Amino acid sequence: MRDWWQDLTDLVLPAECGGCGAPRTVLCARCRTALGGAVPCRVRPVPEPSGLPPVHAAARYTDEVRATLLAHKERGALGLARPLGRALAGAVRAGLGAVRAPGVRDGPVLLVPVPSARRAVRTRGHDPARRIAYAAAGELRRAGVPARVLPALRQLRDVADQSGLGSRQRLANLAGALTLAPGCDRLLPAGRVVLVDDLMTTGASLAEAARAVRRARPDAASPDGGGESSISAPAFVYWSETGEGRGEQRSGRARRSAGRRSGRPPVMTGAGGADGNTGAMCAAVVAASPDAFEINRN
Repeated sequence: MRDWWQDLTDLVLPAECGGCGAPRTVLCARCRTALGGAVPCRVRPVPEPSGLPPVHAAARYTDEVRATLLAHKERGALGLARPLGRALAGAVRAGLGAVRAPGVRDGPVLLVPVPSARRAVRTRGHDPARRIAYAAAGELRRAGVPARVLPALRQLRDVADQSGLGSRQRLANLAGALTLAPGCDRLLPAGRVVLVDDLMTTGASLAEAARAVRRARPDAASPDGGGESSISAPAFVYWSETGEGRGEQRSGRARRSAGRRSGRPPVMTGAGGADGNTGAMCAAVVAASPDAFEINRN
């Protein structure tokens, strides 16, 4: 009976802080400060991969922040998604403010998570960046920013485990690995796109994600150029603020059936609408390697 009660209690009250191990708290005050207490700033890896959009990060990937991200990603501490999403939301706001051009009309903010490898999702039981993106979208909406999650990217092929790979090896490993999900070439131009991830180390994942998104975003300038996507089937923005699975099922089904009946992508209502001028693409992460904070070439 004592063991059963302890297991039940652990489901309701977290066993320990994800950052430092303090008992009975999701994230203690000290670790919350380490995660989101600083002003998010521009980060740039060295070397910087070609095509990497401007990236803003909330915190350095060290100590409590590193432990918190690993607890969420590898140990399934899903209660950490909300504080991580709050930190990511701050980085998103910083990125949007940095790339906004005078006279550009606001459109909905589309958070496009960088997808984890399919093998990693099966092993972990969830996609960490996607889960944090939903939490960040909720934080942004509560602050008056019309943010939505658009899972626009999918993997074309399996990629090797990135751990232990250098910058060039990661770029080669990820080259051409991502593509747009069906129909997202129609939805991406309707909003201000922010690529989001939990962590940036070499920038290879974000650079590959940006390459795939630019196929549908000729306005997002790139040294590699744009390009057109051949994908045209319907896809859907998840509007409701729900859990990861519930949001896909509840919001997706109705829009899927509506899209099939009409043959058109769903109408997106929000500031700017489908005709809004969207401006440049940017990226935001919860954390980046400490070296990326040290060089800030404006």
